[in-house]
Amino acid sequence: MASREMNEAALDGLRAGFAGEVITPGDPAYDAARGVFNAMIDRRPAVIAGCAGVEDVVRAVRFAREQGLEITVRGGGHGVAGKAVNDGGLVVDLRRMNGAVADPGSRTVRVGGGATMADLDRAAAAYGLATTGGRVSTTGVGGYTLGGGSGWLERKYGLTCDNLQEVELVTAAGEVVRADEKEHPELFWALHGGGGNFGVATSFTLRLHELPAFSFALLLWRPEAGPEVMRAYRDFMATAPDEVGGGLLYLTGPDEPFVPDRLTGRLTCACLLTYAGPLAEAREVIAPMLDLKHEGELIADMPYAEFQCLLDDPPGYRNYWSAEYLAELPGPAVDAFCARAGDMVVPSPSQHLLLPQGGAVARGDAGYPVPWRTAPWAVHPLGLWEDPADDERARRWARGLRDDVRPWSTGAVYLNFIGDEGGERVVAGVGADNHERLAAVKAQYDPDQVFRPSHTIRPGRLG
Repeated sequence: MASREMNEAALDGLRAGFAGEVITPGDPAYDAARGVFNAMIDRRPAVIAGCAGVEDVVRAVRFAREQGLEITVRGGGHGVAGKAVNDGGLVVDLRRMNGAVADPGSRTVRVGGGATMADLDRAAAAYGLATTGGRVSTTGVGGYTLGGGSGWLERKYGLTCDNLQEVELVTAAGEVVRADEKEHPELFWALHGGGGNFGVATSFTLRLHELPAFSFALLLWRPEAGPEVMRAYRDFMATAPDEVGGGLLYLTGPDEPFVPDRLTGRLTCACLLTYAGPLAEAREVIAPMLDLKHEGELIADMPYAEFQCLLDDPPGYRNYWSAEYLAELPGPAVDAFCARAGDMVVPSPSQHLLLPQGGAVARGDAGYPVPWRTAPWAVHPLGLWEDPADDERARRWARGLRDDVRPWSTGAVYLNFIGDEGGERVVAGVGADNHERLAAVKAQYDPDQVFRPSHTIRPGRLG
C-alpha cells in the first residue's frame, strides 16, 4: 500500500505544472491513447505523458528515470514494430506537439516532434514549396526523418534526412540540446538515419524546395501481365529524369470508377508514376509506360499535399512489413517478384512493392548512416490484413519475397520499412562502420540505454 501511495504521489508531482495531459490506466482516454497504427500491437503502459511542449518532455523523461520506468516515444505511431508504446512503462506522447511553420524566405519548415506528414505538407504547400515526405500523410515526421526518410520526391530532392538542418532534442539526462552542423555535429550526423536512439526529438528544421505543380498516373493491368510490365518499367526508369518517382506494385483492385470490374477486388498489377511537374510534361515523359495497353487508369494533376492523402493506409489493420534492396533487377528477379505476388492476402490493402531509387538519393551524402541509398531498387512487402487467421500467411508471403530476391540484394535495408528483425538487420540498416560510430554517440548521449526504439543501438565506443 505504501508503494502505491508513493506512486500516486509521484504522479501528482508529474501532473503539477504539466501543460499537457497525464493519462493512466482507468482514465477514459487511456485505450484510445495507447492505440497505434498496427492493430497487432496491444500494450498497456503505466503512464502516457501527452506532452504539450518541450518542458513537458523534460519533466516526463526525468519522472520516468526517477521511477525506474521504461521510456518509449510516440510521434505518429506508424512504426510497424509498435515500439511507440510499451508495457508498464512511460510513453512520451508528442502528438500535441504537431505544429508546422514554413518560412518562404529561408525555404525551411520547422515542425514539432509529433507532426505528421500532412502537417508538414500543408504548411509548405501554402508557399508552393515541399520536401521529400513519407508516402502517406499519416506518417510521423519524427521517426520517419530519423530513419532517413524515403518518399515520392526523393529522386528529385533527396532523402528527408538530406534536407535536415537542425534538430531540437531532449537527452536521456533531461537536457535540451540543438544539433546542427556546428553544434553537437556528431549527434547531428547520427540523426541522419540512426533512429530514435539518442533522445526525444521535439522539433526538426527541414529545407524546402519549389514544387509549383505535381502530377501522377496510376496504370492497371491483369496480374499475368506483370512480368512484361515490370521489365518495361525497369528499362524506363533506367533513363527517367529525376522528376519521376513512384513504383510498380501488386495490390487488390480498388472499387473505384477507373478500375474495370474484372480487376475490382482481385489481384492487380499496377504502376504508379509520380512527376514533380505539370501533367502535360508528365505525359510526354511517361509515354513509354502509357503505350503498354493498360486496362485501367487514373491520370491527373493534383496539389502534392492532397496526393499524399490519396494513398493513406487505413488504420485498424494488422501489419507486417519487410524489405530488401537490390543491386540489379535481372529477368530472374523480375519473375521471382511477380510469382510471389500470388501469396498476398487478397482482398486486403496489402501491397507488393518495387520502388526505384537513383537520382538525388544516390547522389546524396554517402557519409550518413543510410547505406541503402546506393541501391537502384527496393523490394517492399507491405502487409495489412484484418483476420488474425491470416497472420502466418502474411508473414510467410513477406519473408518469402525477401528470400526470393536475396540473390540480388546489396545486404543493406531501410529500417523504417521493417519491424524487429534482429541485431544483424540493424547493422545492415546503418552500415557496419557507421554502427560502431553510432554506438559511440549513443554512449555520449544515452549511456544507460534509456531509449530503446524499434532498432536499438547499444552504447559503445570507437577504437
